[in-house]
Amino acid sequence: MNYARPDIQAMTGYTPGEQPKGTKVIKLNTNENPYPASPKVTEAITRAAQAGLQKYPDASGTAFRMRAGDVLGVDPDWILCGNGSDDILTIATRTFVGENDAVRYATPSYVLYKTLAEIQGAVQDVVRYERDWTLGYEFVAPAERLKLAYLANPNSPSGTVLQPGEVAAIADALPCPLLVDEAYVDFADSNCLDLVRTNERVMVSRTLSKSYALAGLRFGYVVAQPAIIEQMAKVKDSYNCDALAIAGATAAIDDQAWLVENVAKVRATRGRLAAALGELGFAVTDSQANFVWAVHPTLSHEELYLDLKSQGVLVRYMRYDHWGDGLRVSVGADEQIDALLALLAPLVRGR
Repeated sequence: MNYARPDIQAMTGYTPGEQPKGTKVIKLNTNENPYPASPKVTEAITRAAQAGLQKYPDASGTAFRMRAGDVLGVDPDWILCGNGSDDILTIATRTFVGENDAVRYATPSYVLYKTLAEIQGAVQDVVRYERDWTLGYEFVAPAERLKLAYLANPNSPSGTVLQPGEVAAIADALPCPLLVDEAYVDFADSNCLDLVRTNERVMVSRTLSKSYALAGLRFGYVVAQPAIIEQMAKVKDSYNCDALAIAGATAAIDDQAWLVENVAKVRATRGRLAAALGELGFAVTDSQANFVWAVHPTLSHEELYLDLKSQGVLVRYMRYDHWGDGLRVSVGADEQIDALLALLAPLVRGR
């Protein structure tokens, strides 16, 4: 007998990107940073481990919030830490959305939003992106029991951004809190952090998985006005960030020189990858993230994905209902991109 809730039984569940066990595979499918994190991270984690792990960690991650507050220009009580930004998304959903309330998000976008709404027993108010990756009136239209809206910015899989002024207009028009998911924002030209200061309903979530090369550490945070943070803190797990993660994350955000250098490398390779894919006949969006979205007008994206996989290169094949499919390619190190292009060129030209 299945004792799970009927709505849980009916769910498909979130499917993460493929994580191969072999070491010879070139992984360009999960938007990981191709470079090691700042050396200061390992040093900080080592010191924390040597100090002993027999005691519970600081439940609010004070050291991180203080250093992040300095970097971001906000008070520490405007920051809540999470076990990755996925934890932040979960906390926000549990804080604002009850059963049969409505959650709004755009599509194509981060598929976890759908899963979080389903877990909460919420109504999904899904708005389709325009073909130019803009959002129309539907995204701000009044809706019964609308309690929360998610906005990935930069968006995935497109890598596109809405400018802060556009997001501000959305936030002002919505009747509910807006969570701006800035997982990839360090690779972009703009961000929405200032909107938090001017609109009490705006939250900005970020992660250290991408630009800080700490996907394996699991650390994220949200910036919001203290009244919002106070309510979200009631919902989070008591010790949702462990002592090693807090130490490593604090060291990472402290090393802004490393971040600047790393982001510059990724952005340079992103430009080269986009140009090369364009020469192979793909339509590539103007990405502000650490990946590109590529669509070929005539070839099967699924077949290209499978052919590359058979030769040891993983990219992400993605299909969206009422939209279509394409390939999302993470920006790897230069030698990884060279290997991808060397395999992809004959596949494209041979068909």
